[in-house]
Amino acid sequence: MLLKKLQLKTIDYKLVLTMCFLLFFNSIISAQEVIKDVVAEKPAETVHGKQKIDGIIATVGDYIVLDSDIDKGYLEIASQGGNIKDITRCQMLGKLLEDKLYAHQAIQDSIIVSDAEIRNMMEERLNYMIQQVGDINKVVEYYKKSSVEEFKTYFADILKEQKLASEMRDKIVKDVEITPEEVRNFFKKIPKDELPTFGAEMEVAQIVAEPKVSKEDKQKVIDRLNAIRQDVLDGSSFATKAVLYSQDPGSAPNGGYYKMTRKTPFVKEFKDVAFSLQEGEISKPFETTFGFHIIMVDKIKGQEVELRHILIAPVVSESALKEAKERLANVRSKIVSKEISFAEAARTESDEKETRANGGTLINPNTQDTRFELTKMDPSLYGQVSNLKDDEVSQPLLNTDEKGKKTYKLITVTNRIDEHVADYAKDYTKIKELALKEKQINAIAKWFDAKIKDTYIKIIGEYRDCTFANNWLKK
Repeated sequence: MLLKKLQLKTIDYKLVLTMCFLLFFNSIISAQEVIKDVVAEKPAETVHGKQKIDGIIATVGDYIVLDSDIDKGYLEIASQGGNIKDITRCQMLGKLLEDKLYAHQAIQDSIIVSDAEIRNMMEERLNYMIQQVGDINKVVEYYKKSSVEEFKTYFADILKEQKLASEMRDKIVKDVEITPEEVRNFFKKIPKDELPTFGAEMEVAQIVAEPKVSKEDKQKVIDRLNAIRQDVLDGSSFATKAVLYSQDPGSAPNGGYYKMTRKTPFVKEFKDVAFSLQEGEISKPFETTFGFHIIMVDKIKGQEVELRHILIAPVVSESALKEAKERLANVRSKIVSKEISFAEAARTESDEKETRANGGTLINPNTQDTRFELTKMDPSLYGQVSNLKDDEVSQPLLNTDEKGKKTYKLITVTNRIDEHVADYAKDYTKIKELALKEKQINAIAKWFDAKIKDTYIKIIGEYRDCTFANNWLKK
């Protein structure tokens, strides 16, 4: 059911979206989700009316599935407030079998997940779970383990399997591309009465003023990073220093760890330094738009680099913030008085490189399009633009990003698109994304067809009566 191959004589738009979600979402047996104090009740269900007995119910290659694994799946979904009423045990087993086959085939394809990666993942996930419940012992109790050590061993196996499955899925779809002709054919196959309706959207532009940081404040950060670098050269742990001092919330809890290739979306200055270092080498402090960094390379595997980094941003003074606000107020006055257009002002006055060249127009990070659907817009952005009239320019707004960096910005709505039925020309980007997802789903389905035939798979007892989307029973 979950990975059924689509027959596109007619296309159920909602089905495509649902399957896309399921395809790229993490395993439902995911130990990173919020753990609530109240443990949900399992559905009072047997398989085809027969009594369940816990134990091994399926084998996929080197992996087994226990009947209790299905119960844990229900617990995870219910603990997040999900509706488990309509999910059958057969459907849950089908999803588990998919995850096991991914992981098994990843090993056959020599996909390697290092112990260091698992340790970093465990540290991050455990920190998150402990923040939710306040005590690791509650986490251990939730997963019905007798000790922290037993839980960590169990949890490491889960994380490794999830990582293997994720890497395998990525490998299957990474080379799947879509041509304009395929997009056109995809759209033509959708009956007119089944065309999707896209919600109201808007296009937004902004002009950003970054407070100027003095040379003295920059030098303080450079000196601090040099001192940390020397401590590491003298024997201190870079990972520990990153946890203590790095201002990068995405990597600090993992000791500053990142794995990247030249195609990974990091800023150019960061990649240039990362790929210039040898294993074990620590860079000198260098600057990016985020602040100052030092990098230490852990491993180099062909075109892939595993590294750790520490980010520290200079402190912005109140006087610098005030100066940035006043500069934008002057720019706004020129725009309102028609001395200059918003787009022209963005090109000449904005400090934001990413939007300056295209007149300040924002790109939706989720779609890489210029449109933002109102119901899916980031709440902070929506709050800034929801009350703006056409062509109205906001007052200078103080903005603090996820890394704590403060800037001022002017913002305006450049276009409003009402709710409408999909139009090939106007909605090409969205239609292309749907067509690509469908092609990826078909690639996954084809992969399952082939690998199920070549893999030892055994389903035991009552579960052999299940109706699966994939041919797990090899009938």
